Amino acid sequence: MEIRINEEKLDVSLDNEKTIGEVLSGLEQWLDNSGHRVSGISIDGQSVSASMIEELFKKEIDSVKILDIYTNVIAELSAESLIAIIEDIKEYEKLNFEEKTNFYNKWKESPAAKYIYAEIADLYSLCANTFLHSSINSQTLYLHVEERLREIKNPADEYKKLEPLVNEICENLVRLPLDIQTGKDLIAAQTIQVFSALTEKIFRIFRQLDSQGLIEKSVNNKPVTQLVMEFGKVLRDLLDAYEKNDSVLIGDIAEYEASGKLMELYKIIRLQETK
Repeated sequence: MEIRINEEKLDVSLDNEKTIGEVLSGLEQWLDNSGHRVSGISIDGQSVSASMIEELFKKEIDSVKILDIYTNVIAELSAESLIAIIEDIKEYEKLNFEEKTNFYNKWKESPAAKYIYAEIADLYSLCANTFLHSSINSQTLYLHVEERLREIKNPADEYKKLEPLVNEICENLVRLPLDIQTGKDLIAAQTIQVFSALTEKIFRIFRQLDSQGLIEKSVNNKPVTQLVMEFGKVLRDLLDAYEKNDSVLIGDIAEYEASGKLMELYKIIRLQETK
């Protein structure tokens, strides 16, 4: 059986796969890692509808000559959905009070809303808080959506802009134990909040750089994804210590782990994407 991705023949050997379902399951993770999403399938020139999927999965590969898989680039789908959300915000702002109360029920059924719900859940929550609960100002939502759009369309540029923020928060993390000891609770809380938000942004941009093929996969024979996961553990440990109000552990993690590892991770990803 010949497999084609967007009409390009795929150089792959089928060893253990017996059915189309097994083939597609094996390809799904590979496509996802390469930043693509399946948008259509055809067998020997015949398009496969949603109602035919279950039967398709059981079909043996020996009975098929050509399996065509059509994909969309996830970054493009995300960008299109975010642009649509921006237009939705503009529409929402023109409505009167009564119209705004009914806006969410219509909006949530739109293709953009459904995509955001499935792929960018935290942003969907912000949209709901604007369109449904009115707890977030529409202009605040607009700024959030614009930020996500920049991360998708120009992830490398958006990443470079983080350098002064990374430098500042690393300095603040080193000072965090002293802030806690001297009763500067508000400053300490702000440091934790900024650190958490900044690292989340770094993770998001890393995923974009990775899915768009803009970074290498390893540094010093160590997968960059492993370095990201290791730093993610440091972040969780720090937030857990903060929730438990363990000032000693907060200080130790912030000063001796979080600050240095954040700077190391930022430089590694920066070095990779500028090569």
